[in-house]
Amino acid sequence: MAGAKPGVHALQLKPVSVHEVLKRGSKFIKWDEEAIPSLVTLKVDPDGFFLYWSGGTMEVLDISQIRDTRTGRFAKMPKDQRIRDTLGLGKGESNSDTKLLTVVYGNDLVNIFFLNFHAVQDGYCKVWTDELFKLATNILSQNASRNIFLFKVEGIKPDDFTWEMFQNFLNKLSPRPEVERIFVELGSKGKPFLSLDQLMDFINRKQRDSRLNEVLYPPLKRDQVHQLMERYETNASQLERADQISLMGFTKYLGGEENSLVPPERLDIIDDMNQPLSHYFINSSHNTYLTVGQLTGTSSVEMYRQVLLTGCRCIELDCWKGRPPEEEPIITHGFTMTTEISFKEVIEAIAESAFKTSPYPLILSFENHVDSAKQQAKMAEYCRSMFGDALLIEPLEKYPLVPGQQLPSPQELMGKILIKNKKKHQHRASNGGSIRRKDGTDEQFSPLNGVYTRNTPKPNRGDGESEEEEEEEPIPDPKKHNNTDEGTAYSEVNATEEMSTLVNYIEPVKFKSFEAAAKRNKYFEMSSFVETKGMDTLKNSPSEFVEYNKKQLSRIYPKGTRVDSSNYMPQLFWNVGCQMVALNFQTLDLPMQLNMGVFEYNGHCGYLLKPEFMRRTDKHFDPFTVDIVDGIVANTVKIKIISGQFLNDKKVGVYVEVDMFGLPADTKRKYRTKTSNNNSLDPVWDDETFVFNKVVLPTLASLRVAVYEENGKFIGHRILPVSALRPGYHYICLKNELNQPLMLSSLLVYTEAQDYIPNEHQEYAEALTNPIKHLSLLAQRERQLLALMEDPTEVSHTCRLYLDGCHLANVYPKTQRTQLLYKALHTLLKMCILCDSVLLCQANQKLREIAQECQAAQIKKLKEVCDKEKKELQKILDRKRLNSIIEAKKAEKDKAEAELNEINKKHINESVNLIRQVSRVVEMFMNVDLFV
Repeated sequence: MAGAKPGVHALQLKPVSVHEVLKRGSKFIKWDEEAIPSLVTLKVDPDGFFLYWSGGTMEVLDISQIRDTRTGRFAKMPKDQRIRDTLGLGKGESNSDTKLLTVVYGNDLVNIFFLNFHAVQDGYCKVWTDELFKLATNILSQNASRNIFLFKVEGIKPDDFTWEMFQNFLNKLSPRPEVERIFVELGSKGKPFLSLDQLMDFINRKQRDSRLNEVLYPPLKRDQVHQLMERYETNASQLERADQISLMGFTKYLGGEENSLVPPERLDIIDDMNQPLSHYFINSSHNTYLTVGQLTGTSSVEMYRQVLLTGCRCIELDCWKGRPPEEEPIITHGFTMTTEISFKEVIEAIAESAFKTSPYPLILSFENHVDSAKQQAKMAEYCRSMFGDALLIEPLEKYPLVPGQQLPSPQELMGKILIKNKKKHQHRASNGGSIRRKDGTDEQFSPLNGVYTRNTPKPNRGDGESEEEEEEEPIPDPKKHNNTDEGTAYSEVNATEEMSTLVNYIEPVKFKSFEAAAKRNKYFEMSSFVETKGMDTLKNSPSEFVEYNKKQLSRIYPKGTRVDSSNYMPQLFWNVGCQMVALNFQTLDLPMQLNMGVFEYNGHCGYLLKPEFMRRTDKHFDPFTVDIVDGIVANTVKIKIISGQFLNDKKVGVYVEVDMFGLPADTKRKYRTKTSNNNSLDPVWDDETFVFNKVVLPTLASLRVAVYEENGKFIGHRILPVSALRPGYHYICLKNELNQPLMLSSLLVYTEAQDYIPNEHQEYAEALTNPIKHLSLLAQRERQLLALMEDPTEVSHTCRLYLDGCHLANVYPKTQRTQLLYKALHTLLKMCILCDSVLLCQANQKLREIAQECQAAQIKKLKEVCDKEKKELQKILDRKRLNSIIEAKKAEKDKAEAELNEINKKHINESVNLIRQVSRVVEMFMNVDLFV
């Protein structure tokens, strides 16, 4: 979302590469509980598009629909004993499950399907599991260009129907007059080609982002443009003879990977991952186990796997006391009709899928209602045994749990699981499994029988702060139906010692006030807010909320009246820097689509670095501002929907909506094209350009382009970061609600993204960006005025009045009047030029001041670093000296004094030399003049 590393990012994402074993194919037995097992050959095509198997008939699965692949104990095991016997399972072989392969696929997180295979030979299942998962989660293939998708749907053998033949057939089937019109406007002038210079001018002038630094991102040169022409021009003789590209080649270039609307680098991990944990937006889930609504429906262990596979990094576990005799803790939505699932199975599923799609830390948000010390001990033991070394139990040495200490970074917590659960403090009395009510009484209860036992109030102990509790969703009395916003979960029980030891950097406390939090200054404490309370806090104290989120974590969760598992707009709370904005992942509504689209970037890792002023303590930010934010350049974004391609297979009208999500001042949901006339195959709109005149905070803004049928039915959409939009003509390849790519559906659009300039400064800005054009315009005005003066009969009535007012006509003869007027206009023109020069000088002076401020800040920072390095060097040298002294004392007594003197002398010389070197570097840097 913001905060990319400085400099040019080298793309680390790897293109699709199909393993030789997958291309060659392997023998498997395909089995299903309701069918007879059959022998098949499982293969993947060389381009990595499809998984297919052939036995009696050929069956195909689009790899983009694959959600997961599993083998070993995580693969599906046949329930039917006859199938087990057929596959040779359960005959005492210790590794019989290593031949099992399960492929999970689907178009949402709830309705998923399983393909089950059993390998004929040993050693292949692991290869198939790993390599097929790599293909299914390849970020570049999920964001492929339009040309790649067209190539993917070509169903005839390449030898019989080449790619060029397919392109010609497609152009005849669906002519593209809008592309031809663009081709003509670029300078073909009726000719069937563009020259190399014309194409280079088009790419550098129309397609290049003017916001980029020309040194780091230089315009394309002739040889680079020639390489593009060689790649896309099919007529080799025309290319070799005259460096020309045809309409066909130009069309292919528009759909090529070099012309993507968002640079592929933005899909890679481009954010600095070494900032404190509180400096990131974290992809978060609410009531992860639910598959439908909040009051009824099925709870599912599989949902934890599916949510983690989307890149989610914070999941929720509602833990309750299990029934005897097993007394195994369960996960369910207390006092509702939702089903129960095993806590142990959930932990096992999390252990398997925790780091499949992201290596960065995973946060488990426990809502602990287990009023049994024995079962809480079981919960802690399952976490320790199943997570192993991945579970962070002790805080890192560099980041002790003390006031004022920042949280560690995602990079330092890579591969770690963090527990969020109430923590038992030494001065807090333990009452086993009691629940603390707001009236000071305790209640014993169980979600299974709804029996309550009221205990007498217990006095507070300690300083009063120890009784802080996280703001959780209180559940109503089971005899009553409650529709309050607070939700449908009861207050949590006190944690036992076993669970408390698992909590470190994510310790939940009840939120009292921003002043109280600042006074405690404990960065490892965090608070949860129901969306209604979060909204009130946002409205009443927006700037204080931003400041709080710079240091501590906050979690927002849906209000209790959302019993249908609908979601609130996460953008509202991202605007104040809330890190864990938890949503119902089972509902793919607009808020969830926005969440998935935003977290698609930065390597799909579940962490997005917040904008700089949301991280720096010396910057203050009001999310409701409509003015320019200090240090941030606002943007003007324009988009024109030109045409659509293969949007639907039905003969219906379609339309496009364009929305902007960001700060309240930036959020606009108002643009819509006309509805096409029963044409969803290749509609052309070419309507007016949609303009978002001032986007105050581009790094926090997202553009959503969505296509609907005329009856409002959703077809596809795309979420695009404003800060990374490329200008010019581009295709937008659409995606479904789960952010999976649609095969052919795309839009051709024209976009502009540039720095915002107020209307009153437009002419001045144009003069700065194109001074030659500005001077030519001034010269043109001068010539027009001279022509006006040479023929007095053509002078306008306004000019006559001006001349009469000056009494020139009465005082001087005609010739002198002309000369005086010419001199006056010439003087006026000089004054205009002088005024522009003064403004240029002022702008230059301002830039100089800004540069000097930057230099001073860099010098200050360098001094601080140098001072820190001096201290570190001094410590190292002191330790070295002490070690040497200790070693010298162990030597012979007659040599000890001499060696000690030598060591001290050497230490002094090294210290003096190192300090001189550091001081010399500082002096050199301070003497650098940025304007030399």
